[in-house]
Amino acid sequence: MNPLAPIGRVILTFLQAVGAISGFAFQAIRHLVTPPWYFGLIGRQMMSIGYFSLPVVGLTALFTGMVLALQIYEGSSRFNAESTVAAIVVVGLTRELGPVLAGLMLAGRVGAAIAAEVGTMRVTEQIDALTTLSTNPFKYLVVPRVLAGTVTLPALVLVADIIGVFGGYLVSTQKLGFNPATYLQNTVDYLETNDVVSGLVKAGVFGFIVALMGCYHGYHSKGGAQGVGRATTNAVVSASILILIANYFVTEAFFGTK
Repeated sequence: MNPLAPIGRVILTFLQAVGAISGFAFQAIRHLVTPPWYFGLIGRQMMSIGYFSLPVVGLTALFTGMVLALQIYEGSSRFNAESTVAAIVVVGLTRELGPVLAGLMLAGRVGAAIAAEVGTMRVTEQIDALTTLSTNPFKYLVVPRVLAGTVTLPALVLVADIIGVFGGYLVSTQKLGFNPATYLQNTVDYLETNDVVSGLVKAGVFGFIVALMGCYHGYHSKGGAQGVGRATTNAVVSASILILIANYFVTEAFFGTK
């Protein structure tokens, strides 16, 4: 009957989830830095997570850059500052929109797939079979996916940045009347190395989060097909939320007030 009891239960449940995820992440990192490594599985996961995600990430970046150019031009024209379009497009894409949108798209495509695959192996007792055969499930299932996600998302974001800037260039030169040479020169002049590096660091963190959440929820799924469905949903939701939270802290680390 204590009115504070529901609040306490929520807090305890939250802390329990944080502890479980932290412990799972620690085990994943520990197995990541110690042999043996299954390089064939790692390469296969890099292809699945990175290469096959390129079309959806590229299309997202292209149209994001195009829309961003239109919106910035519309807003800046009110203050006679149309010349800032190139600078804001390239900085916005490399610092924020490129890594965040790529991370969210990867959470929907890859996080769900990892959770469904690992979850199905859990409910069909394939993970128990691996243990019986003296194969560490973390080494065989978790490490290849986490490593592939951490390594391939920065490469995806780098490509997405180029495609997104190209989308802004197309709209600005073909529709808004910008001089192509001037637009490219402004893009190069206002882009700094720290802008690109911060976006790639974010991408590495987001890739780790997406793969970790997919593996965690799939690894702990139970209850048959319904459990796998819940694990898939939880993986996408938790990865998306953690991406947005981590985005702030990485941005604060790079660009926070000293």
